[in-house]
Amino acid sequence: DLTRFGNLFSEYIGTKYAIPLCNGTAALHLSLLAYGIGKGDEVICPAFTFAATANAVIHAGAKPVLVDIEKESLAMNPILIEKAITKKTKAIIVAHLYGMPADVLLLKKLCKKHKLILIEDAAESLGATCGKKYVGSIGDIGCFSFYGNKNVTTGEGGMVVTNNLKIAERVRYFASHAMKQSKRY
Repeated sequence: DLTRFGNLFSEYIGTKYAIPLCNGTAALHLSLLAYGIGKGDEVICPAFTFAATANAVIHAGAKPVLVDIEKESLAMNPILIEKAITKKTKAIIVAHLYGMPADVLLLKKLCKKHKLILIEDAAESLGATCGKKYVGSIGDIGCFSFYGNKNVTTGEGGMVVTNNLKIAERVRYFASHAMKQSKRY
């Protein structure tokens, strides 16, 4: 069942919470909503990734700010990220593409310096590591996809992982159409 799948996934990834969802795009979108990101906010995103990353930002009501990547790592250029940060910036979405992790430890320091949320789009990199941790478990929240072209697939599906109970509860709340177990609506 989904609860067991989420528990096994969080155990594997190394986070306290994992919330199974319908797909990776929903994982990105609900991550943004859980942190209250919306109208008037900016989110830094890679210019080279699947459209769902920027689309989730737009769907949340925020503005995606696209940053170019480095040729070698295919990850966003940290120098360009820092130049793109404004007073409206609320988060950075880092994409780990083709199993190649971005330097998420560096980005975590950058986010701490600027008081930003770090969202990991690990849809294409389940099992990849940065340091001794799996990608998706290092930032504030991680997003995964199990679409048919991913290295682990359920045909469709997604997952949000986090160590923050409040954020996990908010993702669950949004994913269940505002229903709680104790009260239907």
